This record gives sequence, structure tokens and C-alpha cells, in this order.
Amino acid sequence: MVDASNYSAAEQLRDGRAVEIRAQRPTDLEGLRNALRRMSEETIVRRFFAPRRSFTPQEVASFIDIDFSRHVALVADLLLEGRPQIVGAGRYIVSSPETAEVAFAIDDDFQHRGLGTLLIKHLVLIARARGLRQFVAEMLPENTAMLGLMRKSGLELTTHRDHGVLRAHAQLRRAVPHL
Repeated sequence: MVDASNYSAAEQLRDGRAVEIRAQRPTDLEGLRNALRRMSEETIVRRFFAPRRSFTPQEVASFIDIDFSRHVALVADLLLEGRPQIVGAGRYIVSSPETAEVAFAIDDDFQHRGLGTLLIKHLVLIARARGLRQFVAEMLPENTAMLGLMRKSGLELTTHRDHGVLRAHAQLRRAVPHL
């Protein structure tokens, strides 16, 4: 079984820059806050379904206190100005024995560079090793970036609308040829 709590993988962005995809740590709170500050309102709305700049202590705890069993969170660290900075994050939370809800947030300056693809690749590896069979992603219908990420993942995908939200179901059982 993959040890998600110590997960780390070296990858490259489409532009050739090195990025580390690693397990989120409790010490990442400030790095996550900085990443959130750099995100546009549009990006925040796509991720949280509403404009947000602050979170309750309970919400912060739910983002930081990861058990790496039912809740797995990965971050993308990139060297910027000589030090690693979080520029993206992806997570899944198990919602039933074989299904997990998945979500991503990417710093605006690093969107469309392959970070989402790398994050989903590593989340799929961890999820498969734990016996999960499906990711579910809920998104606003105008979130074409998230829908595109899910479609390009190579996973078998079905979508439907439910009360103004687009829900994508990605099957993890098939090989992912191009991740």
C-alpha cells in the first residue's frame, strides 16, 4: 500500500520546470494561505462555489487536519524566488467504500501548465492502491478547466447536471494511458 502521508514525487511542468507533488503537511497552513491570496476571485469561486477570502476555524481545520486514510491531500511545490512555494493542491475525501470526492485549486499563474494533470495522476495512484474505484467531482457548469482536466485524465468519465451543479464520475479501474 502507498504511504500517502509521506508521499513525494518529482515531476516536470509542461515548460520543463521541476515540481514536487507531495503530501500536504500540517505546517503548510501559511503556504496554502499564500496560494489562496494569489488566486483570482474567479478561481476561488470555481473551487468553493462562492467568493471567499476567509474561512472559519473549523473549515481551516478540515483543510489542514488530513488523516491520509479517508482524506488525502497533495500539494504542488515549485521553486519560486529561491524557495519552494505551494502553487496548487488536490485532494480527495472518501464518501463511500469505493468512491471519493475530488477537488483541485491551482494558482492562477500556473494554470494550464500541467499541474492539475500531475495532481490527478498521483491522487489516482494513491486511490487505486487503496481500493477506490471512482472519483466524483462537483463543479459549476462554467468551470471548463476542471471539466477539461477530468476529460483529459484518460479515466472513463460520465457527467450530469444536478441543481445547477455539474457532477463528473471518473472510473479508476481502467488504465490511464497518458497521465
